[in-house]
Amino acid sequence: MIGEDFGKRLTERADFFEEVLKKFLPKEEGYPKVVLEAMNYSLLAGGKRIRPVMMLESYKLFAGEKADTQLIWPFMCAMEMIHTYSLVHDDLPAMDNDEYRRGRKTTHAVYGAGMATLAGDGLLNLAYETAVKGAIKGKELSPYDGENTNRYLAALEVLTTKAGVYGMVGGQCADICAENSTEPDEEKAKETLQYIDENKTGALIESSLMVGAILGGATADQVSLMEKVGSNVGIAFQIQDDILDIEGSEAELGKPIGSDIKNGKSTYVSLYGMENAKAKVKELSDEAINILSGFDYSNTFLQELFEYLIYRTK
Repeated sequence: MIGEDFGKRLTERADFFEEVLKKFLPKEEGYPKVVLEAMNYSLLAGGKRIRPVMMLESYKLFAGEKADTQLIWPFMCAMEMIHTYSLVHDDLPAMDNDEYRRGRKTTHAVYGAGMATLAGDGLLNLAYETAVKGAIKGKELSPYDGENTNRYLAALEVLTTKAGVYGMVGGQCADICAENSTEPDEEKAKETLQYIDENKTGALIESSLMVGAILGGATADQVSLMEKVGSNVGIAFQIQDDILDIEGSEAELGKPIGSDIKNGKSTYVSLYGMENAKAKVKELSDEAINILSGFDYSNTFLQELFEYLIYRTK
């Protein structure tokens, strides 16, 4: 159950990350000054900073509430850079062609499509540079019992793979290919939708939880469980988005409802029906929270965060 002061605690964590992020912003100078400005403009657009907050909470789940969190700062910032680059590219005229995000002009609307494309490229590369430097400078960690015994390298592998063609980019590709699809095979359509939700939405959530767990001292089996939790949360989040597109309030959502139907987009609701969609959200949520409750922890914030994301109304 979400506590009454959850919003305050989430804001405090987002504000904390905001201060951490400022330490990793590139200086706007030299010949690449304009693209650096565009990158920083994109990174400082605000938001709840859900993914880095998730990573930090996952880290504390295994390392302990009093653990030194500076170790994970570079990875938190890298995750936000990856997420931000994906938004910058999503907003481009060749993609969604959005002029506003979070109440202000999108990067391409301010700097032009070409510079926004470079800003996205720069953010993705800067993410990896930041994480790699964090791994090089980080304190020595206990051996990991996964395929890679070095926890930093194991975390880097997860971070890069989940963001790439076998993760988020792959999901985005499948989503574009599925637009206005007239796929007659319903089972194939359901399989495609599962892949899109798992990767386009779920991959970065999975990555955030897994990286936090790996660097926090979790075993390979525990990291696999956190990946499952992230998958459930990501898919449930997307199904809830499909539900809100039909039943949500335009005033609360801040965007027109019914766009999925208007654009002929396959969603969990269109393929399974509204009642089944709502039941699936509950099933995925319950399973994720049951897995989480199996760990020995006293901080319920992570569970509250999942419930907040899954059952949101906007």
